Amino acid sequence: MVKLRLKRCGRKQRAIYRIVAIDVRSRREGRDLRRVGFYDPIKNKTYSNVPAILDFLEKGAQPTRTVHDIFKKAELFK
Repeated sequence: MVKLRLKRCGRKQRAIYRIVAIDVRSRREGRDLRRVGFYDPIKNKTYSNVPAILDFLEKGAQPTRTVHDIFKKAELFK
């Protein structure tokens, strides 16, 4: 099963998260299937590759609760 979840990057105390499509059995820093966006909580910016996200959602990928909230804020689910 594939999930859309956050993958931590950046340096200490300055986290930036990539939104990735990843296998459920992989760890947080594991190999991802595809990068579909990023989220910067410090600047509160989000970039989303909407066609790729919708493609994964149509194929049955499940977003985590946090990623779902980020997509709601970005008005991806209308």
